[in-house]
Amino acid sequence: MIHELIRDARRDAGFTQAELANRLGTTQSAIARLEAVGANPRVSTVMRALDACGRDLSIEAIPRRSSIDETLVAARLRLSPGDRIKSFERAYAETRKIALAGRRARGELV
Repeated sequence: MIHELIRDARRDAGFTQAELANRLGTTQSAIARLEAVGANPRVSTVMRALDACGRDLSIEAIPRRSSIDETLVAARLRLSPGDRIKSFERAYAETRKIALAGRRARGELV
Protein backbone atom coordinates (compact mmCIF):
# COMPACT_ATOMS: atom_id res chain seq x y z
CA MET A 1 0.00 0.00 0.00
CA ILE A 2 1.23 3.48 -0.87
CA HIS A 3 0.66 4.92 2.59
CA GLU A 4 2.88 2.21 4.12
CA LEU A 5 5.56 2.74 1.47
CA ILE A 6 5.87 6.42 2.31
CA ARG A 7 5.59 5.92 6.07
CA ASP A 8 8.20 3.14 6.12
CA ALA A 9 10.62 5.14 3.95
CA ARG A 10 10.23 8.15 6.25
CA ARG A 11 10.77 6.10 9.38
CA ASP A 12 13.76 4.25 7.88
CA ALA A 13 15.30 7.64 7.03
CA GLY A 14 14.79 8.68 10.65
CA PHE A 15 12.44 11.56 9.84
CA THR A 16 9.36 12.75 11.66
CA GLN A 17 6.39 13.78 9.55
CA ALA A 18 7.30 17.40 10.25
CA GLU A 19 10.89 16.87 9.07
CA LEU A 20 9.77 15.21 5.83
CA ALA A 21 7.24 17.99 5.31
CA ASN A 22 9.99 20.58 5.73
CA ARG A 23 12.14 18.81 3.12
CA LEU A 24 9.21 18.77 0.69
CA GLY A 25 8.08 22.33 1.41
CA THR A 26 4.69 21.25 2.71
CA THR A 27 2.95 20.72 6.04
CA GLN A 28 3.03 17.89 8.55
CA SER A 29 -0.70 17.38 8.02
CA ALA A 30 -0.08 16.86 4.28
CA ILE A 31 2.40 14.11 5.12
CA ALA A 32 -0.09 12.60 7.56
CA ARG A 33 -2.65 12.48 4.71
CA LEU A 34 -0.09 10.74 2.46
CA GLU A 35 0.45 8.14 5.17
CA ALA A 36 -3.26 7.64 5.84
CA VAL A 37 -5.02 4.45 4.74
CA GLY A 38 -6.70 5.10 1.41
CA ALA A 39 -4.26 7.81 0.33
CA ASN A 40 -4.20 8.13 -3.44
CA PRO A 41 -1.34 10.51 -4.27
CA ARG A 42 0.07 11.12 -7.73
CA VAL A 43 3.07 9.06 -8.70
CA SER A 44 5.13 12.25 -8.86
CA THR A 45 4.22 13.01 -5.23
CA VAL A 46 5.25 9.53 -4.12
CA MET A 47 8.51 9.87 -6.04
CA ARG A 48 9.28 13.24 -4.39
CA ALA A 49 8.54 11.88 -0.90
CA LEU A 50 10.67 8.78 -1.47
CA ASP A 51 13.47 10.85 -2.99
CA ALA A 52 13.50 13.05 0.12
CA CYS A 53 13.93 9.84 2.15
CA GLY A 54 16.82 8.65 -0.04
CA ARG A 55 14.81 6.11 -1.98
CA ASP A 56 13.82 5.58 -5.59
CA LEU A 57 10.44 4.36 -6.77
CA SER A 58 10.60 1.28 -8.97
CA ILE A 59 7.54 0.10 -10.88
CA GLU A 60 7.68 -3.22 -12.66
CA ALA A 61 5.12 -5.05 -14.79
CA ILE A 62 5.34 -8.78 -14.08
CA PRO A 63 3.47 -11.33 -16.19
CA ARG A 64 0.76 -13.15 -14.26
CA ARG A 65 1.05 -16.85 -13.83
CA SER A 66 -1.85 -18.69 -15.35
CA SER A 67 -4.25 -20.33 -12.91
CA ILE A 68 -4.79 -23.04 -15.50
CA ASP A 69 -2.60 -26.14 -15.52
CA GLU A 70 -1.84 -26.22 -19.23
CA THR A 71 -0.32 -29.71 -18.96
CA LEU A 72 -3.78 -31.03 -18.00
CA VAL A 73 -5.37 -29.20 -20.92
CA ALA A 74 -2.78 -30.66 -23.30
CA ALA A 75 -3.34 -34.16 -21.89
CA ARG A 76 -7.11 -33.84 -22.42
CA LEU A 77 -6.60 -32.64 -25.98
CA ARG A 78 -4.51 -35.72 -26.74
CA LEU A 79 -7.54 -37.91 -25.91
CA SER A 80 -9.95 -38.91 -28.64
CA PRO A 81 -13.34 -37.18 -28.52
CA GLY A 82 -14.94 -40.40 -27.28
CA ASP A 83 -12.37 -40.78 -24.49
CA ARG A 84 -12.89 -37.14 -23.50
CA ILE A 85 -16.64 -37.75 -23.17
CA LYS A 86 -16.03 -40.90 -21.07
CA SER A 87 -13.65 -38.96 -18.84
CA PHE A 88 -16.22 -36.19 -18.41
CA GLU A 89 -18.94 -38.73 -17.58
CA ARG A 90 -16.71 -40.32 -14.89
CA ALA A 91 -15.93 -36.92 -13.39
CA TYR A 92 -19.62 -35.98 -13.46
CA ALA A 93 -20.59 -39.23 -11.68
CA GLU A 94 -17.96 -38.62 -8.97
CA THR A 95 -19.13 -35.03 -8.53
CA ARG A 96 -22.73 -36.19 -8.10
CA LYS A 97 -21.61 -38.69 -5.43
CA ILE A 98 -19.87 -35.91 -3.51
CA ALA A 99 -22.89 -33.60 -3.85
CA LEU A 100 -25.25 -36.33 -2.59
CA ALA A 101 -22.97 -37.08 0.35
CA GLY A 102 -23.05 -33.38 1.23
CA ARG A 103 -26.84 -33.30 1.06
CA ARG A 104 -27.05 -36.39 3.28
CA ALA A 105 -24.60 -34.82 5.77
CA ARG A 106 -26.75 -31.68 5.95
CA GLY A 107 -29.89 -33.80 6.50
CA GLU A 108 -31.46 -32.79 3.21
CA LEU A 109 -31.98 -36.43 2.21
CA VAL A 110 -33.51 -39.20 4.24
